[in-house]
This record gives sequence, structure tokens and C-alpha cells, in this order.
Amino acid sequence: MTEPSSHPLLSVVVPVRNEQGNIAPLVADIEKACAAIGPFEVVYVNDGSTDGTATALAELAATRSWLRVVTHAQSCGQSAAVRSGVRHARSAIVATLDGDGQNDPAFLPEMVEALQQAGLQAGMVQGQRVGRKDTGFKRWQSKIANGVRARVLKDDTRDTGCGLKCFRREAYLALPYFDALHRFMPALMAREGHKVLHVDVRDRPRLTGVSNYGFFDRLWVGILDLAGVWWLIRRRKRVPRIVSETP
Repeated sequence: MTEPSSHPLLSVVVPVRNEQGNIAPLVADIEKACAAIGPFEVVYVNDGSTDGTATALAELAATRSWLRVVTHAQSCGQSAAVRSGVRHARSAIVATLDGDGQNDPAFLPEMVEALQQAGLQAGMVQGQRVGRKDTGFKRWQSKIANGVRARVLKDDTRDTGCGLKCFRREAYLALPYFDALHRFMPALMAREGHKVLHVDVRDRPRLTGVSNYGFFDRLWVGILDLAGVWWLIRRRKRVPRIVSETP
């Protein structure tokens, strides 16, 4: 598919920062995975990269009309990049995945179908990684973070750190926005009365580069975020549902 669509069935949002070597392989994988879904678009958000990411994206976008690029003047973080991409997305259904190539786009059709089959009561499908390819230390820190989050928020999600997510654009934009929102989406979707589905997804090794996110850089901020989300959930006991409306 080379022609753009003003009404794509799916918008795939990919936040990236200094991922020059991973751009072309991942774009090819996304195109292959989405071909069976129907009209789609891919929105890359270049979050203030200082390497050749901008050039790589420009070269690919020149030959792929379904590839769009949003650029931040400076790095604002993954949550801000995801939000920029979702706001520019033209589909009612949005999927996200990390730009390092570790999330396999082959699971996108399954996730889109699961969301559609569940009906409007479903707000999102959260990918849950199996066969993690990260270092032992990174798997350990992820296990600790997910365990603490699950005990505090009781969101019935094993792995919220997985970048593979599929959700309704309107539901996402209604969530309270803050940095690190992407790590608490299942709990906040449930807070708004949406059903959250889960799909096991295969993890892949990073092709090139290194992670831009560190454990100790976000440890204390993560604790504060967790406390904030816990407070938000406790303050929202009942979701209003409109049953009638007069002219």
C-alpha cells in the first residue's frame, strides 16, 4: 500500500530518540504486519534526536505516503512523544510500539482484532512480553516495578512496560496526562470504566544502539507517579454513564 488514506483503520505511533539504525528495519516490519489490516498510517515522533534519525525518517517518508513524521524541537520523554503521535493520528484506533525494534509488529493484527471483537466497552489491549531479551538486571528491575505497581493499583496486568498497546484514541485522550502515563494506562483505562484486554507478545533483541531510559533515573519519580495514580483511582469511585439526553 503506497497511497495515503484520510480515514485509516489503524494509526501506529512510534516514539523514537536516537534510533537511526533501527528505523528502516522496523518500518518494513510494520508495513508487512499492517498490510492485512487495511488502510493504515504510521506516525513516527522524533523526540529531539541528535543522531541521523531525522534523515533516516525523511528518506523513508519520501517513498511511503502512509509514513508521517512529527518532530519535537527537544527531547520531552516517551509519554510526551506518544501523546504527540496520538494527537496527530487520524484513526479511531491507535497502536503504539517502542522504536528500538524489540516490540514485534507481527502482533498488531491480533491486538486490533481483539479490540474490535470486544466492542466499545473495551478501551485497550495491553501487550505482555514473554521471552524477554533484555539483560538480567533489566528484567529484574522490570519484575520489581511491575510487582509493586500490581500490588498497589490491582490493575490485573503483568507487564505495563511493554510498548505494544492498542487502544481507542478517544479513550486515551480522555485520560489525565502526566509524564510516564504510558506505564499506567491499564489502571487509568479501568478507572474510566473501560475493559482492558491482554495479549502475550514475543520480545526481540535490540538491533542497534542502547536504551535511552535508565532505572535509577526514574526510580523516585516512578514512586511519586505510582502514588499519584493510586490517589486518582481512589478519588474516582463511580464512572458517570449518560442514559438519556434531552434536546
